[in-house]
Amino acid sequence: MFSKACEYGIRAVTYIAMQSMEGRRVSLNEIAEKIDSPTAFTAKILQQLSRNRIIGATKGAYGGYGMVRSNIDKTTLDQIVTAIDGDYIYAGCGLGLKECNADKPCPVHDKFVEIRDNLKQMLQSTSLYEMTLGLETGLTYLKR
Repeated sequence: MFSKACEYGIRAVTYIAMQSMEGRRVSLNEIAEKIDSPTAFTAKILQQLSRNRIIGATKGAYGGYGMVRSNIDKTTLDQIVTAIDGDYIYAGCGLGLKECNADKPCPVHDKFVEIRDNLKQMLQSTSLYEMTLGLETGLTYLKR
């Protein structure tokens, strides 16, 4: 459902948020290693997230990527997905057809609309802070 860039973006932002809550900024190389993502690809994703003000980037010896606590609390998965993939996930066809709507539906249109609406609700109601909770306790993981 999500692009590979979006998958890595969600994992990267979650890792950055967790480290930021501990008062740490993290480097590109550390993020790429911790989320099992190619470094150059991760750099492009982080640039996009920084441009969309999801994360902060600081250059220099004490630089790196980070987030302020208030942003961790209020940032939702929807904002991350939209920053990377746009809103296509909420409008695209379940079978990937260029044109699919109620007037000209694909064979799974009606069922997929419900799935898409549930996904949107979940992404809009899940905060980045919630994503970090399982990581801190070891119940969830960002890398296989």
